[in-house]
Amino acid sequence: MSPFFRHAEMMRLSMQTGLMLFEAQQVIALRMLGMTGALAAHPSENGRMLAEKGAAFAQSAQAATLAALQGRQADQVAMAALRPIRRKTRANAARLTRAVKKV
Repeated sequence: MSPFFRHAEMMRLSMQTGLMLFEAQQVIALRMLGMTGALAAHPSENGRMLAEKGAAFAQSAQAATLAALQGRQADQVAMAALRPIRRKTRANAARLTRAVKKV
């Protein structure tokens, strides 16, 4: 594969990581506002916050292990590991943002 494509994949990984970090901070902020009572929060939000992490990290580890065992490049293994976590942060950010807009 051309070195250009490897650079493009690394840039894509960096972009996806940055988006995940941004969404995670958004989720943390919205949940903290819910905990303080500044925003209306679903009663199960605190339990959900704890329960979902284990599943997301298990999926991440499984995806990374599978990619590594298939002989993928390091950036592909990292992207496979990031994908389940990014899916969860994106979904949480969207869900919590919708909840804020309803209030």
